[in-house]
Amino acid sequence: MATSGTYVTEVPLNGTVDKYYKRWKSENHLFPDAVGHHIQSVTVHDGEWDSHGGIKIWNYTLGIPLLIPDSLFIKEIFKEKREIDDENKRVTVRGLEGHVMEQLKVYDLIFQFIPKSEDGCVCKITMIWEKRNDDFPEPSDYMKLLKSLVVDMEDHVLKA
Repeated sequence: MATSGTYVTEVPLNGTVDKYYKRWKSENHLFPDAVGHHIQSVTVHDGEWDSHGGIKIWNYTLGIPLLIPDSLFIKEIFKEKREIDDENKRVTVRGLEGHVMEQLKVYDLIFQFIPKSEDGCVCKITMIWEKRNDDFPEPSDYMKLLKSLVVDMEDHVLKA
């Protein structure tokens, strides 16, 4: 049996839960403009932008901008299926296809927005993963990307 695990991190954010949840639930089309250094495009493959069970295809860059040369960035594609939980302000993303799925059998991401004050919240990111075999590295670079994506989206959400 290949290695599996769960990564969890919390990102403190300024702004309301509702603003962030709306962005992650139904405004993914804004990601390329807001965080184009991470996300180059997002398209709906099946369903709607905010539909439970909707399928989206993401074109993104794995790597940390400004810290490594452009030639070392890795351009990847990811196809995912969405689960929406309005009551708990949670978006669950299940990996279906793409570069990361060549290495992982299971790749589930949970973004939950939790209020901390009137004008502040936390994004709890949970990544559940299982490698296809132990020859592949743990997906820590993908968790770094997700955390950076949430942090870098903050300014854009606050200006909306």
